[in-house]
Amino acid sequence: MRVYVPLTLPGLAEAYKTGELGHGPIVAYAVTPALREWYLSDDIEELEYAALNRAALASLRLVALDPGAVRRRVVVAVDVPDGAATADPDRALDPTALGEVRVAGPVPLGKAAAVHVDAADAEADVTAAADALGAADSGDDDAQFVVDGAEDHELLWFATQEIPNLVGLGD
Repeated sequence: MRVYVPLTLPGLAEAYKTGELGHGPIVAYAVTPALREWYLSDDIEELEYAALNRAALASLRLVALDPGAVRRRVVVAVDVPDGAATADPDRALDPTALGEVRVAGPVPLGKAAAVHVDAADAEADVTAAADALGAADSGDDDAQFVVDGAEDHELLWFATQEIPNLVGLGD
C-alpha cells in the first residue's frame, strides 16, 4: 500500500540521518474509503494524487509549526505492507482527516518510492499560507484563499537517491 508521509525539510534530514521516517504511529495519507467517496473517482492515479495533496496540506501545517524550517512542503511516498496503515473510523467523516491513516510500526526510509518537494519559487506562497492557516481554520475566506495559493504549486518529484542534495548533505 502506498502512503504519503508529510514532513518538513528538517524532518527529511532527520529521516535521512536515522534511516527511518519515525517509530510509529506515523500520520500519513492514503487512498481510504472516505477519500474515494469524497473524490468520486475510480481512477487510482487521481485518488493517489488526492492523497498526495492531503499530505501536502499536512506538511504545510508542519511547516507552520516550525519557524526554522525552510518554507517548502515535503511529502515522502512510501510503500508499506497492506494492513500496516489504518484509518481511524471515528475521524472518517471529518473533512480535515480525509485520507488520513496511521502507520503503526517503524517506517524505514529505504521503503520510500519518491520524495515530493516544493520548488524554490513556491517559498513565498508557502510562507504566506503557513502564516494564514490559523485564520483559514477559523473560517476566514481571505486567509483560505492564501492557503489555496500554496496548493497552486505542484510538488516536484525526486528519486530517493536525491535526498542528500535536498537536505544539504550532498557532495
